[in-house]
Amino acid sequence: MEHSGTAGTPGAEGAASAGQAALAGEAAPAGQPDKSSGGSADSQPDRTSSRSRGDSRGDQTPPPWRVEGMPDNKQRQAAGGPNWRRFLLVLLGLLLLNWLLASALVSAARPTVSYTFFWTQVNANNVQTISSTGDTIQGTFRHQVAYPPGVSSDQQTQALEFTTVRPTWANDNLFGKLQADGVTVTANPQGTPLWEDLLLWFGPALLFGLLLYWGTRSGMAGLGGLGGMGGLGKSRARQYDPGSAQRTTFADVAGIEDVKNEVMEIVDFLRNPGRYRRLGAQIPHGILLAGAPGTGKTLLARAVAGEANVPFFSIAASEFVEMIVGVGASRVRDLFDQAKQAAPSIIFIDEIDSIGRQRGGASSMGGNDEQEQTLDQILTEMDGFTGNEGVVVLAATNRADVLDQALLRPGRFDRRVTVSPPDQRGRRQILTVHTRNVPLAPDVDLDSVAAQTPGMVGADLANLVNEAALLAARQNQDQVTMANFNVSLEKVELGTIRGIVLSPAERERTAYHESGHALIGMLTPGADPVRQISIIPRGQSLGATYQAPQTDRYDYSASYLRGRITGALGGRASEEVIYGDVTTGAESDMDNASNIARQMVGRWGMSDVIGPITVLPPPGQENPYGLDGAAPATRELVDTEARRIIEECYQQALQTLRGNRDRLDRLAHTLLQQETLGENEAYAAADIDRNTTPAAVSPGTTPAAVASGTAAAAVAPGTAHAAAARDQAG
Repeated sequence: MEHSGTAGTPGAEGAASAGQAALAGEAAPAGQPDKSSGGSADSQPDRTSSRSRGDSRGDQTPPPWRVEGMPDNKQRQAAGGPNWRRFLLVLLGLLLLNWLLASALVSAARPTVSYTFFWTQVNANNVQTISSTGDTIQGTFRHQVAYPPGVSSDQQTQALEFTTVRPTWANDNLFGKLQADGVTVTANPQGTPLWEDLLLWFGPALLFGLLLYWGTRSGMAGLGGLGGMGGLGKSRARQYDPGSAQRTTFADVAGIEDVKNEVMEIVDFLRNPGRYRRLGAQIPHGILLAGAPGTGKTLLARAVAGEANVPFFSIAASEFVEMIVGVGASRVRDLFDQAKQAAPSIIFIDEIDSIGRQRGGASSMGGNDEQEQTLDQILTEMDGFTGNEGVVVLAATNRADVLDQALLRPGRFDRRVTVSPPDQRGRRQILTVHTRNVPLAPDVDLDSVAAQTPGMVGADLANLVNEAALLAARQNQDQVTMANFNVSLEKVELGTIRGIVLSPAERERTAYHESGHALIGMLTPGADPVRQISIIPRGQSLGATYQAPQTDRYDYSASYLRGRITGALGGRASEEVIYGDVTTGAESDMDNASNIARQMVGRWGMSDVIGPITVLPPPGQENPYGLDGAAPATRELVDTEARRIIEECYQQALQTLRGNRDRLDRLAHTLLQQETLGENEAYAAADIDRNTTPAAVSPGTTPAAVASGTAAAAVAPGTAHAAAARDQAG
């Protein structure tokens, strides 16, 4: 079980700064939905169709787009809609087949014999049972007989059951004869109900027809209609209806102003085409929004749909592809046909990397590959032989590096806009948007919340506000307070409180472990300030030390990175100083430190032995077979240098903690009593001046003497504590 967490990397151990997971080989926080802002629209722009607008020279000027290669109205009407004539013909054929099969089954049930032959068998006492329905008689012979008599055996049929019809003028006292011979006689009502006849002769065909109709109407098994492979090639794009849901506008988008301005220009072009046309400007064919999950790409698309006042079609890229090869290309054609008919219009394709990956890869199956055919059709529609002016393609992805180069060239996606995580000012704006409908207490400081959440994207901040509101509702409060935000931030970053009870020895070891992280952070020059220390088990950790910078960092020096490694190893060093032994609790600390050290050496040129060259691939792009161009000797050298850096930082942590043993004991003892220490409480417990430290203290040295009156009795650990172990698996 890990003991410390790092902001921006929940559950990770170590005293590393918040929001800087990329230094450890990790990307920005991922896995969140694209909703950097939310809320209702502040304004409702005019919804008049842009097609009715001309430029400044009058309404008679045609719009600056054209739609080429479109079928006329008759062709579109003939191509659309289900083929009812074919459906009715199929249904009639099923009814005829049902009637023939039912006739064959009924007629083949009993052989029909003549009444004369039947009377002969009655006289021979060879009839066992009979049943009559009107003049029709069915029965069973006692012994099998050959019928008809008087012909060769190969023309006869061996009959045991029979049916015959008694003439209406017969006067042979049949019932008396049968009664005398002991034959069982039953009689049935004459005629059968009409519904039974209809069910027998036409029921199965009608049932099958109804199932076929229901399946095609509901889109069962991917079928969208009755025409052309059941409409399998029809586009599943949804057209935005401004009146169907809460409208999103650009007022709901905050923290990414540069990206918003790029997209707003497209909307302005569609609203006022003459303003750009008179200068010879053309609308971009496509805009690609690339960024980490949760940064607001899909929210921007919703804002465009709410602001553009033109038809807006949205679809996920995965909806193009089906098991049948060619379906994706057909759906692309159908989508662009719909958009051209409604031009000017916008098409939004979410997660376009699922169909826009590089062609010809190892997993490709050549020209018959469904993904490649779908991509080829998109390339053709966006900038092929026929034009698509008046149709703008807006796409979103978090994997722009895997997209095909033909898709990224000008003429298709003319603009590539990177949607980055917001800075502190942007986070403040996003929090303002998300708290518009949240009653805040006077003590809530959104600037402070924004400063404590570096690396968070819009989706993270929306979740933080929602968690704070949920907590306030559970406590029956009328307003959301700053305390609610602080508790929610702990929950989001560190996880939910675990209901486990630690033994006194394990609890003490955890307190020293986290105090080691915190003290190294306080005494290391340039380190990120310690915001909170806790020994309350949360998520997968038994404790956590939370650090966050005063301002966002975009560049990192070698000394800062070494301080990060030293802080990450502070927990393990504290255990060795106090107990003379180490536990498994520092596993994620060592992972974090190792990742930073390896990238310092192999990617950032911070080793004199390796030099200023890159020998390791970026995180997530490693070749599973090791074919990344680095020789085995070079890799071994990277490992050696990384180990040297980690050993130096670990020795520095040991030296610093040994020189500040009294501060370490005091901080751990206070943490044992209060379980959670805020920023001011932590620095006061360690008797460190927040304004002069750590810049005034050199790494590995002992600060000035501790001021009197603040020291607490040192905790003398028992010898049994050295054998304490942690449940790393949690």
